[in-house]
Amino acid sequence: MVKKSVSTFQKLKDKGEKIAMLTAYDYSTAQILEKINIDGILVGDSLAQVVLGYENTYGVNLEEMLIFIKAVSRGAKNSFVIGDMPFMSYNISFEQGLENAGKMIKAGASAVKLEGCNDYIVNLVSRCVESGMPVLGHLGFTPQLLNTIGGYKIQGKSADTTEKILESALKLQDAGAFAVVLELMPAQSAEYITKNLKIPTIGIGAGAGCSGQIVVIDDILGKFTDFTPKFVKKYANLHDIIYNAADKYLSEVKEGIFPSEEQSFELNTEEREKLNAVK
Repeated sequence: MVKKSVSTFQKLKDKGEKIAMLTAYDYSTAQILEKINIDGILVGDSLAQVVLGYENTYGVNLEEMLIFIKAVSRGAKNSFVIGDMPFMSYNISFEQGLENAGKMIKAGASAVKLEGCNDYIVNLVSRCVESGMPVLGHLGFTPQLLNTIGGYKIQGKSADTTEKILESALKLQDAGAFAVVLELMPAQSAEYITKNLKIPTIGIGAGAGCSGQIVVIDDILGKFTDFTPKFVKKYANLHDIIYNAADKYLSEVKEGIFPSEEQSFELNTEEREKLNAVK
């Protein structure tokens, strides 16, 4: 398998082929995604909620993110792994942003993701790219600005706001971002932005008109049940599968059914006779 890169995304966009991405947070899941030849894997700060149980993405820090990036990168050596820069890990200074982005690359990520598009972010994107660290932008609803936005609100609901998001996307494109995530937007708005960009757009709750799609893997597997976004389609129900398997294990241990001889190791006849003689 040829290792994927930023050029993989642009080639798919130029050929009109859809880009398929998923999140992953552990070694075994990353192995599976590499086997199906997924286009990109995001180690998203969504792990704050679905893995670590925080209320929102604010709780996860850089050190925690690095642990998961290392695990995913070990499981998907040929995949394009993107590390999500957590809240306040790149907002204080260019030096801080570059240093922490570098830590993600050293941990095994092929690129980093940054949210927003003020002048500082645009310049940071440019400096990261100049330093050899590809950047995935993120516009529309940006979870790290949840408190500023005032909740989980759809963005780009008018022609004017859609144009503003496009202006931001163009700035990120000019700064060197290889793609832009568009989150929680009307399908028509996201499609309009996509058609006016050279780089790919990756939608999450932004309709089918984007260059590609990304969702949280725990959502589509039906494993995370605290809430289910409207834009998620469940392809499995792992919650019930895991619940039923664990419940059956509990019952069999209590009843003495597990472990059986099949799951046990036996002494050879000679050693067994020695033990019986001791009795």
